[in-house]
Amino acid sequence: MVFPKYGAVIFVHGCFWHGHDCHLFKWPKSRSVFWREKISGNMNRDREQLLELTSRGWRVATVWECAVRGRLRLPIDEVAGRCAAWLRSGEPELDLRG
Repeated sequence: MVFPKYGAVIFVHGCFWHGHDCHLFKWPKSRSVFWREKISGNMNRDREQLLELTSRGWRVATVWECAVRGRLRLPIDEVAGRCAAWLRSGEPELDLRG
């Protein structure tokens, strides 16, 4: 989501697809070489995009799947409230996880 008024973007990342270090992510046992290359590539692109956006003055938030799903999930109103507070805060980054 892009919020030009706040100079901010919010990514919502799936823990599996972006290799998040949480209880929802596990490396697949089948086709392991394929999945390691695929997920590692996603993680590298995520880092590159974060650097590109911040170098252009954008603020970046990442809401991880585990923040809204799984045993450590947060109430959805808390997730929304923390994102809204971050947008207004001017803080450069937010990493919201369960």
